[in-house]
Amino acid sequence: MQRVNDSRIDRVKQKRRKKWTFRIISIVTVLVLGFGLYFGSQIWGVFANSGKELKKSDLRDKEVEIKNEPFTVLLLGTDQRTTRPNDWRADVMILAAINPKTKTAKVVSVPRDTYITIPNSGGVKTKINAAAYYGRQSGVGDVENVRKTLEELLHVPIDYYARINFQGFEDIVDALGGIQVTPKFKFTQAMIGGGYAKFYPGNTYTLNGKKALAYVRERHEDPRGDLGRNERQREVVSQLIDKLASFDGVTKFSEVSKAVGKNFEYSFDITDFPALVKIYQGIPKQNIETIQIKVFDDKVPGSGAVLRIPEEEKQRIRQLLQKQLEYKPKEGQLNNGNSDVDGTADSGSDGN
Repeated sequence: MQRVNDSRIDRVKQKRRKKWTFRIISIVTVLVLGFGLYFGSQIWGVFANSGKELKKSDLRDKEVEIKNEPFTVLLLGTDQRTTRPNDWRADVMILAAINPKTKTAKVVSVPRDTYITIPNSGGVKTKINAAAYYGRQSGVGDVENVRKTLEELLHVPIDYYARINFQGFEDIVDALGGIQVTPKFKFTQAMIGGGYAKFYPGNTYTLNGKKALAYVRERHEDPRGDLGRNERQREVVSQLIDKLASFDGVTKFSEVSKAVGKNFEYSFDITDFPALVKIYQGIPKQNIETIQIKVFDDKVPGSGAVLRIPEEEKQRIRQLLQKQLEYKPKEGQLNNGNSDVDGTADSGSDGN
């Protein structure tokens, strides 16, 4: 009887994960689709200025053709702020492996506290969200070093990226008229730019961008830690998707586009957007799969609480992604295993 109940619970969890994965991709696609269908000169200018060049991955022999070849897109959510625009870390790292031939997509989210050896750091082992810091320090570049770090971990090429910062999130919430939340526990969270947002259980609040960001960032007072924070993030993103998809969201598309454009980077050629929209539209919901990384908690001197990925789990994830991309790395292209054994640790760039 217990096995039946466990199986039933697992199926429910899988359905929730697939639904959440689709929502993450949908919020990006709603923006891209709106852009693709609305080529006004004002919108074009906003997005055109957001494009950044990303050289071909060292794991590729040639540039990938997204119309008919499998490719990857790295989605980065960063803590970049106006007071230090060139000093950011990746709080969210989601890799989407898209195969236009099979009309499928596999999505994997890499936890920011994953313990790993950072490329171009002199052998430093610390949390993966420090990769951008060491990229800047070494002169390799922040996004490029995040890419190299994830390529060493996942053993697949990263072809493109898109990055949005805290300010972009705040501006989108404000452009859509705010969100409503009903907290489940009492907490106080500092807001970026000053002040505190206070929340009490059972009360319903209408939040502007700054308070919404505080709401989704809280984890220290949450009895469920990261699990609780993830749930609040899902709650807020779901509301944003609903608003974007509504008539009101469409009428405010110009404001939303400006908000994203100022705080959004991407490495696609701007002329690729129509093809991306067409590819996405051709992928059925049931063909979008979330790959869950199994991790375990640990504590490391100098890095604090970290998450470790067992070697057998790394191999499992790599094989799934390589199969999806019809890709096989060449001998000597990658380090074996990307060991995370104890060693020199970063002492200030990994953050919370």
